[in-house]
Amino acid sequence: MNIELTPAAQKFIRRLVMFDGGPGSGLRLLVSPGGCSGLSAEFSVEPAPGAGEAVVTQDGVQLFLPAESRILLDGITIDFVDTPAKTGFVFIDPKKASCGCSSSESTAFAEPAFSSAK
Repeated sequence: MNIELTPAAQKFIRRLVMFDGGPGSGLRLLVSPGGCSGLSAEFSVEPAPGAGEAVVTQDGVQLFLPAESRILLDGITIDFVDTPAKTGFVFIDPKKASCGCSSSESTAFAEPAFSSAK
């Protein structure tokens, strides 16, 4: 599985896990087709991966990914932006053209809908 987290995404995930989880916790990222740019995402801090979820670890950050998320995120770079105009994960797919709803970013999956639940 080829998924990359930018330093900004790692920092955001580390903060979530630090405040909402304990040792061994990670971020469950459920990505599904939909939304303006093709993907929507929901996430939650969880103490352990669920049944059938893969664990992707990068620089100590753990993502718990259900099967559908793994398929949709293969080859994607996950970034996090926090600006006055928008805040959220950005999924960058170098194989796709930029989305018409993205401002000036070259992302295929711009600003997904997301929520944090415990």
